[in-house]
Amino acid sequence: MNPTRLKALIRKEIYHLVRDYRSLYLAFAIPLILIILFGYALSLDVDNVETVVVDYDKSELSRDFISKLDASPYFHVAGNLVRTKEAIDYLDRDTAAVAIIIPPDFMKNIQADRDAPLQILIEGSDPNFAGIIRGYLTAFTEQYNQKLLLSFLNRQGMEKISPPVDGRIRIWFNEDLESRNFIIPGIIAIIIMIVGALLTSLIIAREYENGTMETIKSLPVKAGELLLGKAFPYFFIGLTDVLIAMLLGQLLFGVVMKGNFFLMIIATSLYLAVALSLGLFISTVTKSQLIANQVAILTTYLPSVLLSNFVFPIVNMPKILQYITYIVPARYYIDILGGIYLRNTGFSHLWPSMAVLMFIFTLLTSLNYLLLKKEGL
Repeated sequence: MNPTRLKALIRKEIYHLVRDYRSLYLAFAIPLILIILFGYALSLDVDNVETVVVDYDKSELSRDFISKLDASPYFHVAGNLVRTKEAIDYLDRDTAAVAIIIPPDFMKNIQADRDAPLQILIEGSDPNFAGIIRGYLTAFTEQYNQKLLLSFLNRQGMEKISPPVDGRIRIWFNEDLESRNFIIPGIIAIIIMIVGALLTSLIIAREYENGTMETIKSLPVKAGELLLGKAFPYFFIGLTDVLIAMLLGQLLFGVVMKGNFFLMIIATSLYLAVALSLGLFISTVTKSQLIANQVAILTTYLPSVLLSNFVFPIVNMPKILQYITYIVPARYYIDILGGIYLRNTGFSHLWPSMAVLMFIFTLLTSLNYLLLKKEGL
């Protein structure tokens, strides 16, 4: 590999990047927009659920139930209505997600040790959201029942009954249960795919479309030199975007990396190399910028979002999709990010994922080299 020729190829690609403002826009502006949009808009946390209440009892106990529900961080009582039909209208118009109807004689039934049923209506268009709300309401009513039971035992002069099983739950790695703590690191994988695969999927195809590939073939340029010269500027752009994303994640969202910074850079460099190799492979095979861009979106960006364990858990997918995720590089990088950002794990735990990424990089680089050699380089 000749350093002079390599330097000339790198300089040529840098000049093209400087002249083509659209590529620079994709390289820097879109990653910034992504981390801001994903960080603020994409949240899997369920809180402040809009709730309406119809209180037919209007007793001290029913008001206490409503006030404690409103005091919960998960629910916001947006209105106390008069009739059940009004509550149904709120659900129909999607202005409330939960409607609670407290029947007459609610307090009398409880004081008489009789069942006091509540009617709870949940808007279930989104089954995942509705399932979480249902779990919250179940836990809330159980806690309220315990409070009433203790009050009853106190009135009877009996001792407090301790439950036989006392589960003491401690959350590891994401103590606050904030979704942004794993969404922000996951965005880094998406940013790398945009900068690495989407942009590099155009660079060799551009040479074919502009007719300059024949000129390159006539020069004393080797296949390895062309690949490295094309990928080198985008590698440093990708690393810059990752550092910016890490900084914004800490400043805007308070997401701090718990693991080793240098291990993060090594793993990111490896994943970025995979993305660049994949983009170059697409560009070499398609030889058309339009087709290359479409193929890159279908084979890099979308799988990185949908099949990487970033937003949708792999264990909940059909078996055939679970098998497909094994060839998605983002799956392994997301696992590495979770280990470094949240679990503070070291190389001894992360090396299997890094080894898979190294294998994918070696395979793609070999294919790119053979394809360019076949073209006469």
